[in-house]
Amino acid sequence: MAELRLARRSSFLPLTGLMCVVLLVFVSVASASRDVVSENNETWRDPAGETRGDSHHKTNSTAHKKAFPVLSFNYDHVQKPFEISLWILLALLMKLGFHIIPGVQNIVPESCLLIGVGLLVGGIIKAIGGEAPVLNTKLFFLYLLPPIILDAGYFLPIRPFTENMGTILVFAVVGTLWNTFFIGGMIYAVCRLEGGQLASVDPLSCLLFGSIVSAVDPVAVLAVFEEIHINELLHILVFGESLLNDAVTVVLYHLFEEFTHEGTVTVVDAVLGVVCFFVVSLGGILVGAIYGILGAFTSRFTSHTRVIEPLFVFLYSYMAYLSAEVFHLSGIMWLIACGVVMRPYVEANVSHKSYTTIKYFLKMWSSVSETLIFIFLGVSTVAGPHAWNWTFVIVTVVLCLVSRVLGVIGLTYIINKFRIVKLTKKDQFIVAYGGLRGAIAFSLGFLLTNSEMKNMFLTAIITVIFFTVIVQGMTIRPLVELLAVKKKKESKRSINEEIHTQQFLDHLLTGIEDICGHYGHHHWKDKLNRFNKAYVKKWLIAGGRSTEPQLISFYNKMEMKQAMMLVESGSAAKLPTIVSSVSMQNIQPRGPTRQRAIPSISKSREQEIRKILRANLQKTRQRASFLQQTRPDDRPV
Repeated sequence: MAELRLARRSSFLPLTGLMCVVLLVFVSVASASRDVVSENNETWRDPAGETRGDSHHKTNSTAHKKAFPVLSFNYDHVQKPFEISLWILLALLMKLGFHIIPGVQNIVPESCLLIGVGLLVGGIIKAIGGEAPVLNTKLFFLYLLPPIILDAGYFLPIRPFTENMGTILVFAVVGTLWNTFFIGGMIYAVCRLEGGQLASVDPLSCLLFGSIVSAVDPVAVLAVFEEIHINELLHILVFGESLLNDAVTVVLYHLFEEFTHEGTVTVVDAVLGVVCFFVVSLGGILVGAIYGILGAFTSRFTSHTRVIEPLFVFLYSYMAYLSAEVFHLSGIMWLIACGVVMRPYVEANVSHKSYTTIKYFLKMWSSVSETLIFIFLGVSTVAGPHAWNWTFVIVTVVLCLVSRVLGVIGLTYIINKFRIVKLTKKDQFIVAYGGLRGAIAFSLGFLLTNSEMKNMFLTAIITVIFFTVIVQGMTIRPLVELLAVKKKKESKRSINEEIHTQQFLDHLLTGIEDICGHYGHHHWKDKLNRFNKAYVKKWLIAGGRSTEPQLISFYNKMEMKQAMMLVESGSAAKLPTIVSSVSMQNIQPRGPTRQRAIPSISKSREQEIRKILRANLQKTRQRASFLQQTRPDDRPV
C-alpha cells in the first residue's frame, strides 16, 4: 500500500510541475500583455472617442454589410478578474506542490519557496518586456493582510496569551522602541562616518527607517513557526509580540514622518506622540470590542436564517479594520479585539455548520493571502527600482540582528524577575532568532515620499526581509533540533488532566487569593467571569442558551441531529419512543432485533465535546463561605 501511494505521488509530480510551468508562463504573458493591449487601444482611438474602424464603417455601410461574428475575442472585458484568478490559481498550485514533493518541507520553508516563485515570475515578465505587478500598500493593507489577522485573532489561544500578557507587552512596546532608536541612531552615525551619498541622510529619516525595520512581522512569524511546531510558550511570545507591536510601529511611523516634513521636533510634539500611542492602542481595543459586541448581538437573531451567519462575522470584522484605516490607527489591534470578543458569543448562537464554515473559510482565506503576499514580494523585488549601497545594506542587516539580540537579553533579564516560569537561554535564543521581518515593512517603505531615499530604503528593507525569512527561516528548524528545544505536544491530554491542571488549579488559586485578601490575576479573572455570566451573556446569547447548562444544550443538539439523520435515512423505527412499562410488557419482538448503529464522530465534534466536558465536569463555586470556629474566649481562630 505504501509503494502504491508513493507511485501515485511520483506519477503526479511531473503533471503538477508541468501545470505550474505552464501557469507561470501564462501569468507572465497575461500580465505583460496589459501594456500592449492598452497601447493598441490608444492607437486605434481618436480624441473624439470614435475608432477609425467605426468611421470607416459609417462611410461604407451602404456598400458593404458586416458579417455576423461567429467567434469574437475581447480580453479587456475580463482582464482584471482573469488575472486575479490566475494569480490565486498559481498560489494554490505552488502550495499544493510544496506539500506533495517529499522532503522539501523539511529543508525549505514554504515562505522561501513562494518568494522564489515570485522572483521567477517577475523575471519572466521582465524578460518578455512587460510591467510586473508590485505589492502596493493598498493591495496589501486593505485586501491581503486582514484575512490573516482575523484568522489569528479569532482563533487566538486566550489562556496562554493572557497568562503571558506582561511579557508580550514588554517585548512589543519596550523592545520595538529599543530597536527603533538603536537602529536609527547607529545608522545615522554610520552615515556621518561614511559620507558621500549617505551624508545627505538626516537623523529623522534614520529614525523613520528604524521604525519600519524594527517591528516583527506576524505573517512571516506564522509562516515559519507553524512549520517547526515550536512549544506553545515560545510561539505565543513571538506571535503575540508581532501582533501587539503594530500599535507602536504605526505611531512611530506617522510621528517620524510628520517630523521629517516639519524639520523640527518640540517637547509638545513628543508628548502628543505618547498620547497618540495610548489612543491607538487602547482606543483600538475599545472600538474593536464594540464591533465584536455588535457582531455577537446580531448573531443572536439569526436562528431563522442560518445561511447568512458567517457573513456577519466577516463583515463586522472587516468593517472594524477599515474603520481603523480611516483614522490611520492600528487595524491589527482593532481586528484582534473584534475577533477575541466576538468568538465565544457567536459560537453559542450560530449552528454547527456555520461554525465549520467560519473556521475553514478563514483558514482558506488567510492561507491564500499569505501565499500571495510572499509571491508578490518576489515579483516586487524584480520590478524595482533599487538603489544599492553596500554599506547601508550590510549595516542595516547587522544592526537588525544585534539590536534584536541585545533587546531580548536585556528585557528577559528584567522579565525573569517577575515570572514564575523563567525564560531559559534556549528560549531567549529562539525569541531573538525568530524576530522575522515581512511584507508590513515593505509596504510601509513603499509609502515613503522622498524618492531619493525611498529607493535605497526599499532595497535595504527587501534585503532584511530576504535574510530573515530565507536564512533565519531555513536554519531555525535545525537549530531547534540541535538545541533540543521543547516542541509542541502532539498527543492530547485527557479530560481529567485538563480539569485538574487548569480549572481546578484556577479555582484553588482564586480561593487562596480571596482568603489572603490579595487581588491578583485569578481574582479579577473570576470577577470578570461572574460579570460575563450575570449580564453580558443574557444580552448577547439567544433565548435560554445563556442560562441553560451547556452540557444539556449540547446533548439536546446531538439528539436532534441524530433523529434528523435517522428520519432522512428512512429508519424512523429506530427512534426512541416514550411508552409505559405495562405496554412494553405486551410487546413481543416479531423478529431479530437490529443493533443500533453508532454514528462516527468527527475531529471537530470531538474537540467540541472535550471543550464542553472540560467546562462542565468541574464547576467553580460562585461564592465560598467559611465558618469561623471560636474559642471559649470568643477569639476567632
